[in-house]
Amino acid sequence: MTDGLRYRPKAPTRKPAVWTPDLLERVEWRRRAADEPFRGVADSAGVRPGLFPLHSTGVDVTAVRRAAERYLSGLSAAQLAEGRLPMDDVSWRHWANGARYFLRHGVCLEELADPVRDSALAVMRASLSETGFTQVVDLMHLNLTIGELRGEEDLLNEWLYWFTVYGDPGDGAQPWGWQLDGHHVNVNCVFVGDQMVLTPTFLGAEPVHATSGKYAGTHVFRREEAVGQELFDSLTGKQRAQAVIGDVLPPDLFVGAFRDNYELNYQGMPFTELTGHQYALATELLGLYTGRAADAQAQVRTAEVLAHKQETYFSWIGDGGPDSAFYYRVHSPVILVEFEHQAGVMFDNDVPTRRHIHTVVRTPNGNDYGADLLRQHHERFHRHGPGHGHADRPGRA
Repeated sequence: MTDGLRYRPKAPTRKPAVWTPDLLERVEWRRRAADEPFRGVADSAGVRPGLFPLHSTGVDVTAVRRAAERYLSGLSAAQLAEGRLPMDDVSWRHWANGARYFLRHGVCLEELADPVRDSALAVMRASLSETGFTQVVDLMHLNLTIGELRGEEDLLNEWLYWFTVYGDPGDGAQPWGWQLDGHHVNVNCVFVGDQMVLTPTFLGAEPVHATSGKYAGTHVFRREEAVGQELFDSLTGKQRAQAVIGDVLPPDLFVGAFRDNYELNYQGMPFTELTGHQYALATELLGLYTGRAADAQAQVRTAEVLAHKQETYFSWIGDGGPDSAFYYRVHSPVILVEFEHQAGVMFDNDVPTRRHIHTVVRTPNGNDYGADLLRQHHERFHRHGPGHGHADRPGRA
C-alpha cells in the first residue's frame, strides 16, 4: 500500500504468455490504424495546407547529428539492423504508452552496454532542452518506482525503453530522426534540414511523485498541472462558460497513440478574449510544452505557435475544485496539447486522481512526424528520384 491506495494485481509482461483471439485483435487493430494513409489530426473542415513552410531556421543542428553518428557507430551489426530504420518505416506510428504492449521496435536501452546507452541518451540530450531532457529521464525513473512498489523491476524499470534512429544523420542533407518508445514515454523527433518537429510526444506518470525507492523525491508535471489550474481559476464566470466543454473526464486523451488521423474541432475559450494576466498564463502553459525542445528550436516553435494566437483555444473538463481531477486542451492550427488526470492502472482506483497524469503534444494539419516538411523536401529534391514514402505517408513506404 502507498498513500492509502492499493496496487492492482500484477499484470504487465514483455511478451504475452498466450496469444488469445482478443489479444491478437488488439494488436491487429493497432497495425491497421498505423497502416492507414497518414493525414494528420484535423478539424471537420479537413487538413489546412500551407502552415509549415520548408525553410532554414538558422539553428545549428551539428551537435545532435554528431551525437547520433556516435551512437550508431557503437552498435553491433545486429543492433544496427534493429535500431536503424528507413525514414518511411511503418514503426514510426507504432509507438504506444502501455506497459503491456507488443509492437515495440528498435534497440532496448536495457540491453545496451553503459557507454552505448549513454550515447543514446546524448542524442536525446542534444535534441531537448535541459528541462525537457530531465523530464523524460525523470519519467523513466518513475517507471522503476512502479517496478519497486510492485516487486517487478524486471518488467518495469528505467531502461525498459526502445530507441530507434531513422534515416541518415550524415551531413544533414537528408531528413532523419529518432524515437524513444516505452511505458509513459513516447518521443518522436524529426529533422528536415535544420527544422525540427518533436511530435507526437506522449509523456505520463503513475505515480507522479516517488516517496520511496531509488528515485525518492522525483516529482513530475507540477508546473503543467499548477499553471493549467491557475489559468482556469483566473477565468470569470462568463469565460468559464466558454472554456468548460464537459464535466466528466474522457476515458483517455483524444489524440493518443494510433489516433494520427483523429478529427477534433476547436472548442473552448479563445486566447484573444483572455486578459493580459490570463494571456501571460496561457503562454506560460504553452511554453511548458514547446520548451521541451532544445532552446533554439523551442524559440522557433514558440514563435510558430504564437503566430496563430488568434486561432488558439483553451478548453477544460472537470469541476475545477482545488484538488479535483481535470482535463485541459490547448488547440490551434499548429499545436494540440492535452493534459489529463487518469484513473488507476497500477493503482487500484477506478476514478481519476492527481496521482496519474497523461499528456500529449501533436502538430495538427499534417505535420506530426514532420510529415508536411518531408513531403515538401521530397517534392523539392527528389521529385524525379527514388520514392520517399515517409514524405507522403509517414511510416509507410
